Amino acid sequence: MNHIPATMRGAGIGAPVRRIEDMRFLRGQGRYVDDLGGSDLAQLVMLRSPYASARITRLDASKARGMPGVLLVLTPEDIQELGVLRCITPRLQRNGSPLAQTPWRMLAMGQVRYVGDAVAAVIATSRAAAQDAAEAIIVEYEPLPAVTDVAEATKPDAPQLWPDLAQENESVLFRLGDAAAVDAAFARAAHVTRLDFRITRVSANPMEPRNALASYDPVEDRYTLTTGTQLPHVMRNEIAEFALKIPSNRLRIISPDVGGGFGMKESPFQEYVLALHGAKRLGRPVRWTATRTESFLADTHARDNVSKAELALAADGTFLGFRVHTLCNVGAYLAWQGPVSATNNVGGLAGVYRTPHIFTEVRCIFTHTQPTAPYRGAGRPEAIYAIERIIDLAADEMGLDRIAIREKNLIQPEAMPFRTGLDYTYDSGDFPKNMALALKAADWAGFEARRAEAKARGKLRGIGIANAIESAGGPHRGPLEESAEIRFDSGGSVTLLMGSHNHGQGHETVFRQIASERLGIPAERIRFINGDTDIVTHGRGTIGSRSMMAAGGALVGAAERIIARGKKIAAHFLEAAEADIEFSEGQFRIAGTDRGIGIEALARRSYIPGQLPMGEELGLSALLITRPGDATFPNGCHIAEVEIDPETGEAETVAYVVVDDVGTVINPLLLKGQIHGGIAQGLGQVFGEDIRYDANGQLLTASFMDYLMPRAADFPDMVVKSNPVPTKTNPLGVKGAGEAGTVGALPVLINAVVDALRPLGIHHIEMPATPERIWAAIRKAG
Repeated sequence: MNHIPATMRGAGIGAPVRRIEDMRFLRGQGRYVDDLGGSDLAQLVMLRSPYASARITRLDASKARGMPGVLLVLTPEDIQELGVLRCITPRLQRNGSPLAQTPWRMLAMGQVRYVGDAVAAVIATSRAAAQDAAEAIIVEYEPLPAVTDVAEATKPDAPQLWPDLAQENESVLFRLGDAAAVDAAFARAAHVTRLDFRITRVSANPMEPRNALASYDPVEDRYTLTTGTQLPHVMRNEIAEFALKIPSNRLRIISPDVGGGFGMKESPFQEYVLALHGAKRLGRPVRWTATRTESFLADTHARDNVSKAELALAADGTFLGFRVHTLCNVGAYLAWQGPVSATNNVGGLAGVYRTPHIFTEVRCIFTHTQPTAPYRGAGRPEAIYAIERIIDLAADEMGLDRIAIREKNLIQPEAMPFRTGLDYTYDSGDFPKNMALALKAADWAGFEARRAEAKARGKLRGIGIANAIESAGGPHRGPLEESAEIRFDSGGSVTLLMGSHNHGQGHETVFRQIASERLGIPAERIRFINGDTDIVTHGRGTIGSRSMMAAGGALVGAAERIIARGKKIAAHFLEAAEADIEFSEGQFRIAGTDRGIGIEALARRSYIPGQLPMGEELGLSALLITRPGDATFPNGCHIAEVEIDPETGEAETVAYVVVDDVGTVINPLLLKGQIHGGIAQGLGQVFGEDIRYDANGQLLTASFMDYLMPRAADFPDMVVKSNPVPTKTNPLGVKGAGEAGTVGALPVLINAVVDALRPLGIHHIEMPATPERIWAAIRKAG
């Protein structure tokens, strides 16, 4: 059990407790995958395609197999018994049939479809030996035409990636909303605002790259994979059943400390399967760790879509209808949840407004690029970007105030529950109060004085606002299940076993806070376990801002079961009626007396033979696997200010305020950390992060020399305030916070940049808003 600092003792729900995990991380005592393993480890290296599109005409690994230190070389012909990586997202093609699965093999057979597509694997006694052998493998290619831009890929003369599976490279056609009602709204509109925009392609770039440590036990005929993943149990089932083709109980997955996931680490990958396969073939453990450049080439990417948005308004600024057509780049293969980001959260297009009629059409398009998959926000930032950017543009075109037009169309709290114009039903929230609090905290009224002061210094200052909302907790038509187990041992000590996984959120802290408050046990006496499929019975994992509502709700339910059973046991020990037993602050007592027993002492006695009636189950534990009542809708208002140097185009974020409603706040300190992290990733995409390819499909941004990551100096002091409106859909009243910062950051920062440039006649700028792009826009404007 980790050392629990004294600052956590006695702290329950709502206390600003520092993460107890940080104690070991700051001391270098974290247990990441690369910290584990013995001296007999073999090293796996992948050979990847240098072409975006090519036929493989020759693959000769004979020289590599004879090189010093080489233990095993794998080519496509050597692993034909292995399965493929599949897409699990239930979406339809244009003809109404289920999406066609693309055969994403562990090694490409016959043809490669993106730079980085794996063609061979080498396992050797050292990484250097494996790398040398990989370079000795002879692969001859016949280059083919490639297309990387999603709009270009839809043209009739574009290269076709899967001519037998997809016409015009279209994998999925997804439509949502009443198109006829939207058309009618546009027909009667006094004004229509149109905006074409692109959401750039990004890479997750977690601090800890993807990795794997694989072993095989011939006695049990069983595999173990230690890897940093967000979904240990789900990945176990997926890899076992569909890649290795074995029962799930023959694969154990251990996910220790994880240095960031951000959605990318929810998916299974080829390297994990090949490491396991190699471990069995060799009878020794196999390690693989991606280099940073390899991460750019082999991790799934994210975002990358082009949209056309149109907003219909009445003469007074009332929203009448909204429609968005999107082309989403899913890459060369359908990733495990490839179409999710583009299609699963489009209900967010409604924003926090009363727009009665909304329609969206999404086409998922194949290109010769890495597959795309969920990344922090997973479609939510894109949706809020569309509505919040077009509102600013509409206000500008109609001569209306940006705040007034939003206030006019906001959903009012008394209207809850509110069925939006596109799919979602919001159960709670006070959107006008969010905005009012944010305007006051940001001193919106005093902005013009700050703009004038900046102008005197030769700077262009702008202010942006964005109201954000998202669906959290999983599919809104039924959130997925999660597990929590509370287990008292025979010594009376308690352990939490949680199905969700901690990779930076602070689960070890907040779940202890919840358990401590519910059971009355000091947090320092509670052990916490997650991330091991052999120890934790079940888990859906950590995605979609779901942990507090799903796992937290399960933990509350398990605690209630512990208390109910404890009352029954206490009644026997205290020789009282069960109905007379009360529980409070860790003590079972006979109501109205001072006679009682502590929960830990009760648990210890419950294991002693003869202490309970004959036939009564011994011990004290509870496992609950349950689903929350419904999805939740975290919401908030973001306001940001930027200053631009017109001579260089450099933009600096000088102020950022956010007021968020995440329901019940379990730990305000950790909440702010989550919001800060989300904003950081949004700011990174707005001002620099951008995966780029050349005309031949070569990745131009395969290192941090070319892919611009945000630095600490890029951020102002971020003011985070709460306006909690607890939901009734789960026992804790929580709504989720992991993605909230990112959802609002994209639109608010671009809105601020455009506001700074508006005096020059510039009404939109695409991301990333780099100095070069801003400088060029200023020069073009004259």
